[in-house]
Amino acid sequence: MESARADESARADGSRYSVAWPGWAAAVWGFVFAVPSFYWALGGAAGAESTVSPSLVRLAEERNAGFVAVLWLTGVLKVVGGLVGLALVRRRAWGRGMSCILQLLAWGAGVLLVWHGALFVGQGLLVEARAVELAPELRGVSRWYTYLWGPWFVAGGIAFLLAAWVHSGRLAEHRSARIAGVVGGCGALLLSVIALVAGLG
Repeated sequence: MESARADESARADGSRYSVAWPGWAAAVWGFVFAVPSFYWALGGAAGAESTVSPSLVRLAEERNAGFVAVLWLTGVLKVVGGLVGLALVRRRAWGRGMSCILQLLAWGAGVLLVWHGALFVGQGLLVEARAVELAPELRGVSRWYTYLWGPWFVAGGIAFLLAAWVHSGRLAEHRSARIAGVVGGCGALLLSVIALVAGLG
């Protein structure tokens, strides 16, 4: 009897971990990606010249106050994203208010990241196919955006979307939280399209 209970408990633990992995992945993504933001905000520049847009590298080297502030802000937002990922793996459901916030943030972040990364990859592939002209000296940086930064954003976005989806499965009684997730995802998509049309994305 005890052996059967132990086996059942082990299966339950394995099931929890297998279901929770998107949240853990989103958390790791957020925390790891915050490191370069803080590093560059503190004045570090190793690896930036060959992997990041020259205009951004220039702002970092000049210690442009506005750009440094943006680096700190993005670093903090990535840490918040990591905390959201951790919150999504909590075994017991949060209260309705917190669940709404988590769904809003997770779906919004997921859509934004997938969109942003897909733009990097799509534009980069057009450059590689010579369908879009790019200065020769920028082709190396473009490849980093195509094959590293773009896929990295997409991977993070998918992790957040999957984590939000798994979390929503535990919210049968929290219809408002699911609505918040829809609002977050659709709002992020709308903002992304507006930014693209305005030439900002």
